[in-house]
Amino acid sequence: VQLQASGGGLVQAGGSLRLSCAVSGFTTDEYSLGWFRQAPGKEREGVACVKSSDGSAWYTGSVKGRFTVSTDNARNTVYLQMTDLKPEDTAVYYCVADTNSVSGAVPRTVAYYDVWGQGTQVTVSS
Repeated sequence: VQLQASGGGLVQAGGSLRLSCAVSGFTTDEYSLGWFRQAPGKEREGVACVKSSDGSAWYTGSVKGRFTVSTDNARNTVYLQMTDLKPEDTAVYYCVADTNSVSGAVPRTVAYYDVWGQGTQVTVSS
């Protein structure tokens, strides 16, 4: 079971980036998948997660309307499309999966996510 994130980088405020996370060991339609982030000196926070089996998703308030989480089940990949990026979006972004919960709502808390990718740095300059 492995998550391989990519797509981070340096972008100016107002710009866009798309993060990708290649999933191996299970399929993207089995479990909740998504993204958490951690900025220097701050706790990890959930950004957006999705369950492709029923299309349900959640977003943290600060990214609503700017970020979109999605899955491509044919490619077994989860994405985070980020637009109108702000300096406060600067963080290491982690792809996550909850492989323990088969049913129910998409979890919002970090404790549910048992599989983590290696992280990809997103830096937004002002």
